[in-house]
Amino acid sequence: MKTHIIDAKGRVPGRIATEIAVILMGKDRTDFARNRIPDVLVEVISSSQMSLSTKKLREKMYVSHSGYPGSLRQESQGHVVDTKGPQEVLRRAVYGMLPKNKLRAQMMKNLKIKK
Repeated sequence: MKTHIIDAKGRVPGRIATEIAVILMGKDRTDFARNRIPDVLVEVISSSQMSLSTKKLREKMYVSHSGYPGSLRQESQGHVVDTKGPQEVLRRAVYGMLPKNKLRAQMMKNLKIKK
């Protein structure tokens, strides 16, 4: 298993997330296949020192809906950082960039985010 270590210090979460998503999908490899998960592990260090925009902390909203009437849930990026930490912002960004299929959960298991 190949390990990729990415330093998040001073970098924007979206830029880091695209780099991580490409590695987790295996698009940087010569033996890329959409139906296979590559044997890689991505470790992100210094996630607490990411460059988070104050405007996005205020205005970016994470939305979820269960399908039942009145069940729309919204929380700002600032609230997510306060409750779960900045590594949750990065995890959600990577999760959204991976393909929406059965392999996404397995790919996310290959991602380790450290403070």
